[in-house]
Amino acid sequence: MAYLTQTQNGQPVLILKEGTTRSRGKEAQRNNIMAAQVIGEVLKTTLGPRGMDKMLIDSLGDITITNDGATILKEMDVEHPAAKMMIEIAKTQDDMVGDGTTTVVVLASELLKKAEGLLDQNVHPMMLVAGYRKAAQKTMEIIAKNAVAIDIEDQQIMMKVALTSMGSKTVGGAKEHFAEIAIEAIKQVTQKHEDKKVADIDNVQLVKKTGRSLIETQLIRGIIIDKEVANPGMPKTKENAKIALLNSALEIEKTEITAEIRIHEPHQMKAFLDQEENILKEMVNKIKTSGANIVFCQKGIDDMAQHFLSKEGIMAVRRVKDSDMEKLARATGGRVTSNLTDLKAADLGFAGLVEERKIGDDKMIFVEKCKDPHSVAILIRAGLERMVDEAERVITDALSVISDVTENNKIVAGGGAIEVEIAKELRSYSTKVGGRQQLAVKAFADAVEVIPRTLAENGGLDPINTLIELRRVHDKEDGKFIGINIFTGKLQNSIENGVIEPAVVKEQAFKSASESAAMILRVDDIITAKSPKGRPPSGMGEE
Repeated sequence: MAYLTQTQNGQPVLILKEGTTRSRGKEAQRNNIMAAQVIGEVLKTTLGPRGMDKMLIDSLGDITITNDGATILKEMDVEHPAAKMMIEIAKTQDDMVGDGTTTVVVLASELLKKAEGLLDQNVHPMMLVAGYRKAAQKTMEIIAKNAVAIDIEDQQIMMKVALTSMGSKTVGGAKEHFAEIAIEAIKQVTQKHEDKKVADIDNVQLVKKTGRSLIETQLIRGIIIDKEVANPGMPKTKENAKIALLNSALEIEKTEITAEIRIHEPHQMKAFLDQEENILKEMVNKIKTSGANIVFCQKGIDDMAQHFLSKEGIMAVRRVKDSDMEKLARATGGRVTSNLTDLKAADLGFAGLVEERKIGDDKMIFVEKCKDPHSVAILIRAGLERMVDEAERVITDALSVISDVTENNKIVAGGGAIEVEIAKELRSYSTKVGGRQQLAVKAFADAVEVIPRTLAENGGLDPINTLIELRRVHDKEDGKFIGINIFTGKLQNSIENGVIEPAVVKEQAFKSASESAAMILRVDDIITAKSPKGRPPSGMGEE
């Protein structure tokens, strides 16, 4: 309905358009908190190595089976604005550090749940927000204090980091194989900028193909181009390849305006056609003179040019994607040339082998055995298309965490250990925070324990007993690394047992969760414009 008010004379005044809805005060806060909690509840059961999977069916009937938080939220068709914010924080977490998406949503949901209890006790939302901000700031200090520096050259430690990220994924016995591939891929693409190491996972190309098994997923020291050789007469394999990367077409440019050529004699017609042929021949000669025996062209290659290239024994691939051209340049050490006239031997890239191979029904070009590739490819194989998709998500998670610890070599204890330590320290810190903000800091500490509690629940353990035992152990001086072993049901030193996570993943999760909870708590009025169908979005109240 329209939102009305009245003048002193009782005259009605229309403020908002017909069809606009509004909810205010505690009702608005409860709506938002409830929506955020629903999203948290959906993801809760996927947390940890014993987490369950979700089956998501879209409007076209396509099925996705996964327990990856970011993927689940991306596939869910959510309407409520507060629920959309939860999806946004998961996306931010995924974009920034590539892991911890389930953690951040479950944490934000629990922070709002604890806040609701304090709102019922008439604690002002701004007091809550201020307390949560102080608690989040203190949490960063606690993580920094409890983080342990590792040697990124230590293969065993890096394997443990990768395997922890893959703990909940359903890829069977391929986990160790995937971990090795991820570590090797990140090592290869890592570059040093001043005193800082940069490992950009965008330089790792992921190519999915059904067929074979997960264990036959392989790392290619180079790039895979999803194209075939331009002409059947060209060679399909080249060893010690010298590669020209062209950003210009090997074609005769057509005139921008309509042109008319008047020919009076038959030999003039032949001369005209010969001239076109000579231009293309000259282009091919320039490629040959540079020493190149492979051409990757971002644009088209004329049929006549293909013929001349075939005669010279040069392999050519046309219409290669811009992103693949960049990766080829990084892998082969070549330079993308925009003008054929400028092509020189120094611009050429090198690969030990360039070969066209048939993978399933498709032909692909493998550019491999590069000297020192700064861009590599992973060919992902599995029997089912859905398994290939899940394997891609698993490898992406492993690449992300290995990249995180390569850039920042600090790790924290997993299995709920760091969360229990944060909760313990925050409770101690809350006594130093005056006024009602103290309640918010305590609520934050209670909310943090949702992670070990959920891990225990999903592992079939008693969550209350497990949490009590964890708190008791963490009160001791040597107990700060103690977490849950989901498989034995007992407590263990997570660092010694290889359950470790990058510190930056936890830092980002706590930052994002506290910020989103604070933003939702600050909202006390929801004004919803009329939807195209003439009804408010679901979850919005009317007044």
